[in-house]
Amino acid sequence: MNMSKKNVSYKEAITEIEEILRQLENNELDVDELSEKVKRVSLLVTLCKEKLHNTEEEIDRILKDMDNR
Repeated sequence: MNMSKKNVSYKEAITEIEEILRQLENNELDVDELSEKVKRVSLLVTLCKEKLHNTEEEIDRILKDMDNR
């Protein structure tokens, strides 16, 4: 699953992170793959944090708008 950062949904990112973690736990990655996978997880975690932050801001805006009605 080699998607760019822009095309990945939150659910897909979490699923990919879980798969990489499973591979790590089961010693399925060789040294050559390890660096690449760690970089990918870092990118995916950043993406998830951004999506959560954006969702939180959107919910806050909606709640404030509701309070102003």
